[in-house]
Amino acid sequence: MKKIVISINTIWNIYNFRLGLIKAFQKEGYKVYALAPKDEYSIKLQEIGVECIDIFMNNKGTNPIEDIKTIWEYYKIYKKIKPDVALHYTIKPNIYGTIGAKLAGVKVVNNISGLGTVFLNDSISSKIARNLYKIALRFSDKVFFQNPHDSELFVKNKLVKSNKTDLLPGSGIDTKKFKPLNKEYQDSKFKFLFIARLVKDKGIIEYVEAIRIIKNYTDVEFQVLGAFYPGNPTAITKEQMQKWQEEGVVNYLGTSDRVSEIIKECDCVVLPSYREGLSRVLLEAASMAKPIITTDTPGCKDVVEDGVNGFLCKVKDADSLAIQIEKMLNLSTKQREEMGKRGREKIIKEFDEKIVIEKYLETVMLIPTILYPIKTT
Repeated sequence: MKKIVISINTIWNIYNFRLGLIKAFQKEGYKVYALAPKDEYSIKLQEIGVECIDIFMNNKGTNPIEDIKTIWEYYKIYKKIKPDVALHYTIKPNIYGTIGAKLAGVKVVNNISGLGTVFLNDSISSKIARNLYKIALRFSDKVFFQNPHDSELFVKNKLVKSNKTDLLPGSGIDTKKFKPLNKEYQDSKFKFLFIARLVKDKGIIEYVEAIRIIKNYTDVEFQVLGAFYPGNPTAITKEQMQKWQEEGVVNYLGTSDRVSEIIKECDCVVLPSYREGLSRVLLEAASMAKPIITTDTPGCKDVVEDGVNGFLCKVKDADSLAIQIEKMLNLSTKQREEMGKRGREKIIKEFDEKIVIEKYLETVMLIPTILYPIKTT
């Protein structure tokens, strides 16, 4: 039986974002392995025939000894199961998993889903990460990016050769799952919803500052949904969030595995991120026919056309964000509904999960040809 490994930083991530891809590979006759630190979602994957393999990976740490241990574990696992190909996502699997796979003689397809803080600052850790990318991606057989800006940046910085790169429309959206739904709870409040990890790079500070600028509006609620990220240098603390709630600026909703249920109850999704690979949140919101406000930056502007299915604001600019929030509030219900409708049409046409799955299947089938081109005489 053909074998394929999907390795991401959490099993939760694999289950929530790669289920369609897993089923497609199983249909093609592959035995699928999920390689990540085990969590409660391991059982759900095992129930559909996926073998979950636990691996040591400190997702928030920068200890070189721990990272060497992670490379060694990847190597041992790959030598034992001998997969035909490994699919790597997120920074540590993309770097350490790829090095371990090369040592074990395993072919690798990487997916660079976002730059994180690697290119947002010039700190020592960012420089180290860029150099590690350069080493690891030498051993990759194919590197997918989710927007052309990130691909060009990696090639320009000589982190990867252009002939190895290709583009994917994110992780793909199951448009049947993320579809327009009627609100369950009807009230007079207009609800803006910010969904992201609670780090400054997602624009949470600008979101709060923009709310303060337009605080004279009544019957408007500004919600926040997302997990705290202790250990990240730009993380928002629980104490800070508590202060914002006490001030009456935001309503913190905590976290949820049923994000679609939260999106359903809002009127507009807001993500003033500094940069994305291709924002999953925006794809889900647009697929559910919600108008969007986001930044005019790679990974965000790829989903939103200004004035068509939402509004774009300047990066790191609370005043610009406040203007777009007010603009959204001043639209009629019909105008917002039209924006949402056009957003869903865009997702179905450009970002449907089927497009991503077909691209992966095609790539995996062609991997031997990529490595050893057929010679013609």
